[in-house]
Amino acid sequence: MNFNVPVASLKSLCLLVADCPHSTPLWTDHGVVVLRNQNIKKGRLDLSNPSFTDEKHYQSRVKRAKPQQGDLVITREAPMGEVCQIPAGLKCCLGQRQVLLRPDPKKVDSGYLLYALQAPFLQHQIGWNEGTGSTVSNLRIPVLEELSVPTPPIHIQKEISSTLSALDDRITLLRETNKTLEAIAQAIFKSWFVDFDPVRAKMEGRQPEGMDEATAALFPDSFEESELGLVPKGWTYSTVGKSFRLIMGQSPPGDTYNASGSGLPFYQGRTDFGFRFPSKRMFCVRPSRVSVPGDSLVSVRAPVGDVNMAIEECCIGRGVAAVRHPLNYRGFTFYTLKALNTQFQKYDSEGTVFGSINKKDFEALKVILPGDETLRLFDETTKHLDKRIEVNEEAIRTLTSLRDTLLPRLISGQLRLPEAQEQIENA
Repeated sequence: MNFNVPVASLKSLCLLVADCPHSTPLWTDHGVVVLRNQNIKKGRLDLSNPSFTDEKHYQSRVKRAKPQQGDLVITREAPMGEVCQIPAGLKCCLGQRQVLLRPDPKKVDSGYLLYALQAPFLQHQIGWNEGTGSTVSNLRIPVLEELSVPTPPIHIQKEISSTLSALDDRITLLRETNKTLEAIAQAIFKSWFVDFDPVRAKMEGRQPEGMDEATAALFPDSFEESELGLVPKGWTYSTVGKSFRLIMGQSPPGDTYNASGSGLPFYQGRTDFGFRFPSKRMFCVRPSRVSVPGDSLVSVRAPVGDVNMAIEECCIGRGVAAVRHPLNYRGFTFYTLKALNTQFQKYDSEGTVFGSINKKDFEALKVILPGDETLRLFDETTKHLDKRIEVNEEAIRTLTSLRDTLLPRLISGQLRLPEAQEQIENA
């Protein structure tokens, strides 16, 4: 990198570089948040699945430094070089394999440093041993402190940070919107096909909530016994194998893969999954098993039962299965599989190192089989939600690609802010 931007060592830009305690925290069900490497992803702190310790052990873990708003946390290994910023109001302590950075506000903007540490120029320094010319798997403190950070004037730093964080905020908003839309569809599925609310309402002489008479007429007004318990009259319980087409993935030969975009996107397991639609990682020129747009994709190994949806034709490896309804009711398929979470969990808790489910067991999983018109109605009801999710996901991909393109060029000085703003407006 040489775009006439001065550089400074990370240590010189920070008031504090503090290693984490080299001990395992005492884990509790509630209390003070303990940051774990799994919570630090792509520059963001994700506390959707938090871990905790008690007050006593929290105090022992913050003797070197108590995380505060604007501090950065960077991971030393497993994975290495992931970074996040401590938000306002969060009381927390470091877990293991992490380092706390406290930027000096007179020298560097905290948000700018957060993005700088994600740039390829810094990530290369983090993962490369200049002495041996090889990659490393552990970020040592002396190496971290000597990282060369591009350091333009602080007002420029703030403008760069503001530009990139605006993109990130938009991406986050779209993801949260998609979660809400999916939760609405899941709630409808649960009401209709798990709790049978419309049927119970009609039994009690009530109009099903939120339904007109024509819609309510599609639901039975009583239950009947089945081998799995009460079921709406005329409905039955079926199996995945009888109600859907199941395609178990199979990994093609190793020499058919590439990262250059040739062939079809290839997905091996849950690590390839995004929120709703997978994101490209690898490609395959001679796929063995293929999934089509709208198929539900399910992880069948470690852990079993993560459900996603294909937005395009793709190659599926042995860690993935594709599930398709014979009438292409993609919404009913997707939410049926999401509702199988309890049944899937059985295959992750049988004492094996890596949980898995084979085709025979997958096909035997029990699913509800409503009347044809009710099934069609659910798909029609949720179709507009799914379409909004898909549109939002395309916007997320566009904005993420733009952010990833702008970040290294802004940090290096290769691209000026007015040019970046123009690209954002065009996007």
